[in-house]
Amino acid sequence: METAALKLQLKKQIVEFLNLIQVKPEDIKDDEPLFGEGLGLDSIDSIELIVLLGREYGINIQDP
Repeated sequence: METAALKLQLKKQIVEFLNLIQVKPEDIKDDEPLFGEGLGLDSIDSIELIVLLGREYGINIQDP
């Protein structure tokens, strides 16, 4: 899968998995932080992202 397609897929999954109702995948910029001033995600969202990465991509994060 090419990089642009993978980025779009991941953005769609973030919006869906975190239930970001007012955010479209196209609204998430590649160089924008996900937490704080960027997309505004919080610590609970980070746990949900860890679950998403593990389930969908087999990425195991030991120390978030």
